[in-house]
Amino acid sequence: MEQIWNVFRREVGAYFNSPVAYVVVVLFLVITGALFWLSYFQEVNLLSMRSFFAQAPLFLTFFAPAMTMGLIASEKRSGTLELMMTMPISDFQIVAGKFLAAVFLLAVVFGMTLMYPLTLSQLAGTFGTTLDWGATAAGYIGLMLLGSTYAAIGIMASSFTRDQVVAILLAFSIGFFLYLIDRLVGQPTGAAAKVVEYVSTASHFENIARGVLDIRDVVYYLSVIGFCLVAAQASISSRRW
Repeated sequence: MEQIWNVFRREVGAYFNSPVAYVVVVLFLVITGALFWLSYFQEVNLLSMRSFFAQAPLFLTFFAPAMTMGLIASEKRSGTLELMMTMPISDFQIVAGKFLAAVFLLAVVFGMTLMYPLTLSQLAGTFGTTLDWGATAAGYIGLMLLGSTYAAIGIMASSFTRDQVVAILLAFSIGFFLYLIDRLVGQPTGAAAKVVEYVSTASHFENIARGVLDIRDVVYYLSVIGFCLVAAQASISSRRW
């Protein structure tokens, strides 16, 4: 556990010392914030977070890979990954520490967006109504699960290459495909429709964003995260031979 903490602390420090991380975070907040308030002023009577939860997942398909593209790829290119592998630390601890650092940054970013529901809650009071905090909390849980899934995909992609550009393109392609798979494959029916619906990250997120926290949706996200982290670990382990 101590080794995971050391990797986590190192990566978090690298995030906050890197201008790239600030640029990506600011862009995410500016874009989602602008679209959220634009949607609000178009439907001023609709005091809900529905528009934010409808738009944020799509931007996460790029934002999460941008956060994770260099976590392993840059270590490979600089040779520091080989140096880490000579230390008393396992491949799992390396991957887990980096993943938790990415999840922490996601949590910080989502925490900054809490100004949206807090502002809406104040506005709702002036209109004599209330914001549905249950659905809002479920939406944020869904965003954390979705963002963590894309972060795991990004780490897996980063472990496959030395090039950060290749890593972000690969992770974005996988995440974007999983998000839009139900639209990309047309109108499947029967068993195919169920498979497509289960594979789609958007389908599971929409269920949670409606306020329905189904254990099957949570298991889906955790399964994808687990698979990606194991694949990243196997990719790193292959360099030992």
